[in-house]
Amino acid sequence: MLKTIDRLIQFIKFAGLSARQFDLSIGAGNGYTLRMKKNNASIGSDVIENILKVYPELNVVWLITGEGEMFKKKVEIENFDFDHLPKSRQQEIEDLIEQKIKERQEEELKRLLKEVTEEIEKTQLRLKKES
Repeated sequence: MLKTIDRLIQFIKFAGLSARQFDLSIGAGNGYTLRMKKNNASIGSDVIENILKVYPELNVVWLITGEGEMFKKKVEIENFDFDHLPKSRQQEIEDLIEQKIKERQEEELKRLLKEVTEEIEKTQLRLKKES
């Protein structure tokens, strides 16, 4: 039977976060989530409160009991107001977004570099054959 920590790991994976990024986003110590998973431990109510403050779209009933869907209904999510989050949480979210953007930019640059390198190699081979 899945425990709250197992469902939390599912959410983290679904959100595309590493456990470390997630821990930082909720203000938990580095390694908190993986340590709880390894020890099959329970998550404290204070941590659950922090999770729900940062990720209000997460369905608390699902997180604790496994019943229902992972996310709240769209109507409930629309009530999320970034501007009313504590400044520290806003900054953490902005930092995570910035990190994701940088990761995607780096992936795109690597892909482009590979394409350009391949094109240069093809051109060099073609020129070599022509001469």
